Amino acid sequence: MATNHHDTGYKELFSHPEFVQQLIEGFAPSEIGELMDFRTLTNHSGNYITPLFEEKFEDVVWSVDITWEGVPQQVYLYILLEFQSRVDHTMPIRLMHYVACFYDHLLKTRVTTPGGGLPPVFPIVLYNGSQRWTARQDVYELVQPEPPGFLRVYQPHLRYYLVDEGRYTDEELGLRQTPLSGVFGVENAGHSWEALQQAVDRVVAIIQSDPNKDRTDRIITRWLKRHLSRLGAEIHLDQLNSLVEDRDMLAENLENLVKKERLEGRQEGRQQGRQEGRQEGRQEGRQEGQDEARKEAARNLIRRTEMSDQVIAEIAGLALEEVSQLRSEIRH
Repeated sequence: MATNHHDTGYKELFSHPEFVQQLIEGFAPSEIGELMDFRTLTNHSGNYITPLFEEKFEDVVWSVDITWEGVPQQVYLYILLEFQSRVDHTMPIRLMHYVACFYDHLLKTRVTTPGGGLPPVFPIVLYNGSQRWTARQDVYELVQPEPPGFLRVYQPHLRYYLVDEGRYTDEELGLRQTPLSGVFGVENAGHSWEALQQAVDRVVAIIQSDPNKDRTDRIITRWLKRHLSRLGAEIHLDQLNSLVEDRDMLAENLENLVKKERLEGRQEGRQQGRQEGRQEGRQEGRQEGQDEARKEAARNLIRRTEMSDQVIAEIAGLALEEVSQLRSEIRH
């Protein structure tokens, strides 16, 4: 199953406030989510950055009201959807650049002023690559070696929060019975059609118990169609309009893919077995030829010299018993 980490449909997924709420409540530190009034979630258009970084990326920006020590204020959630195939170790620099450009946008559009102060930002990197994320999470950590104490105060600091989908096991995702956790499960099941079938069954069950079943079904169905298309699934996606209503049709198609995968696996196994058999045969043939050559060399030494069996064994690379047997056969 091939996968393309771009054009994931996640930007559309996180254009819906309930999925932003599920991300924060299910995968961010609990003390952050507890401060937020998710009823106030407001979507803002993204892509505020200048073309300093050329790689394709998607970002989503939301604002939400929080109350801290009795004082209400607005926090911006800057969600970077990072779906490159490799871990980007420049991420702290990129996030610092993106957030600076976002602040510049707020000032230029007079959402705030330098005198009025800049609002807090919670930067989140959502990553779904197959490799585990190993990049530093604060730009200060890239300053090496660590500067002396009098210089540290002058160094930049910006930390992002990482959501690395692949780090979550099926058991951990099962503790979060939300449509988003179901989506993460489908993403993580990309190694086989059978695992994908099980993950889709789980997300359908989650949708069926969702209070907003119809709306959630439409959103997840659109996302899943893009996901299956990206994986190259041979399914009539134009006929898939609802995971709930069309679940039998989808299950049948996925089952056919599972059977095909198993058949291909058996064929590959047989082919590999034949190749290994031929290779073992060649190795055995070479070994037999080498053994016979050693024996023939020993026979010649027995016939033409007065060497002891021990010396001949060492020269020919044979066991002493083999040389003694050869001498006995020659005498008879």
